[in-house]
Amino acid sequence: MADSTNSFAPRGPAGVLKALRWSLQGLSAAWRMESSFRLEVYLFVLLAPLALWLGGSGVERALLLGCLMLVLAAELVNSAIEAVVDRMGPERNEFAGRAKDLGSAVVFVLMLNVIACWALVLLPRL
Repeated sequence: MADSTNSFAPRGPAGVLKALRWSLQGLSAAWRMESSFRLEVYLFVLLAPLALWLGGSGVERALLLGCLMLVLAAELVNSAIEAVVDRMGPERNEFAGRAKDLGSAVVFVLMLNVIACWALVLLPRL
């Protein structure tokens, strides 16, 4: 619990800056070490301007852009799960494999969500 009385979590304006630095370190690590994350960022950079251009209203633009951002967030969580599981050791473990598979499944489901959102917003215009 970050807000408990015995927490070492930073508080106040300095704490916000420390949290920002840690978040940027996490993004940097994901960029350097995770090829899937880099690919999804490239797709985001390609599709985000299209989302802003093709969205007919603010809600549509938010939906098209938001579903792309969810994929990036899920990939970060998946990478964190994989890092923790790999830290436990190289031996094969059924639960470790399941954790990795489930993390990957989250990313896959959100990619299907991107396809569904974009299709539902853009196909009626054809």
